Amino acid sequence: MTHNDAPGLPDSGSGDLPVVDFPELHWRSAGPADLDVWAALIARTAAAEQPVWFERRADLEQIMESKNNQVGPNTVLGLDSDGVPRAYARLTKNKDGAKAHGFCAVDPQWQRRGVGSALLSWLEERTRQRFAEDAGAGDAGAGAGDAGAGSGGAGPVPRLRIFIEQKQQHQCALLEESGYGVVRYYNEMHRPLSAPLPEAPLDHGLELVPMEPGLSEAVRLAHNQVFADHWGSEPRDEESWGFVVNDPLARPDLSAVVLASSTGEVVGYQLASHDPDTAVARGFTEGYTDLLGVRREFRGRGVAQALLADAMRRFAAAGMDKASLDVDSENPTGAMALYRKMGYAPVNTSLAWDKVLQP
Repeated sequence: MTHNDAPGLPDSGSGDLPVVDFPELHWRSAGPADLDVWAALIARTAAAEQPVWFERRADLEQIMESKNNQVGPNTVLGLDSDGVPRAYARLTKNKDGAKAHGFCAVDPQWQRRGVGSALLSWLEERTRQRFAEDAGAGDAGAGAGDAGAGSGGAGPVPRLRIFIEQKQQHQCALLEESGYGVVRYYNEMHRPLSAPLPEAPLDHGLELVPMEPGLSEAVRLAHNQVFADHWGSEPRDEESWGFVVNDPLARPDLSAVVLASSTGEVVGYQLASHDPDTAVARGFTEGYTDLLGVRREFRGRGVAQALLADAMRRFAAAGMDKASLDVDSENPTGAMALYRKMGYAPVNTSLAWDKVLQP
């Protein structure tokens, strides 16, 4: 059976799904039978563009399990005459969110032929559909910290967001030409672990404990509180949180939670991951802080510093060269200044590009 004949997968031109306007490739949804070739497409693209991170087969397996963003109607694969995937796009959206997120890749041999523009058009039309579906189901609503909501009870105006590293100039140019604008800058920051590690003891009444499965739900709820006032943040439900804590690269042994000793409530958390493959591409090993947060009522007591110092020690003990993280350049908590004080320095910039779409 060829990949063109994979059963149970809707063609992108069937039903109400939008059509990709690039007839040189055959377009259809992705499915479990495509995992290897889909991952190979992303790897070929990454080899040419050298992003800091890209999806691998294990990530795609997790994506296949999503109920909120089912792969069938929310992906397209473009296959050549030999059945080899040469391009793909994927859309995700929270049911009550004010934006959708777009992801795509084009095989280096097929770039600069108009495939990227066709994928953007598909993502935009699918975004409109998702917003209409949510409004029809009575689930539309503005996500926390995002502009674009309608007034008078109307749902939010469709908005598509795409993240691109600043160094990927040809993709940035395509987005600009297609009517997207930069709405936020994010800095990747590194801290060498060869330098002396900071001491950051916790206040009396607070204790640092390992991240364990039994704490996951309490940390999720704390995370939603912490990020309620952060730009672009939307609450994480059980499924999206599961994608974080069960990520193939997640390292609970490199993570930690701060609790209030008297009540056991979550005060702050540092959730880390490690990608062993980055050492080959980047020439060093790193422990990456995916999420760091401190509940508002506990801020100013050195909790974030204690979590970062603990992370550095965990990373160093695991034999890693650097501690790394990403931060919104306009983070309202002053995170950038804190990270600099802890020895982190910016090394790479990513851009959030938005386009507000007419329904």
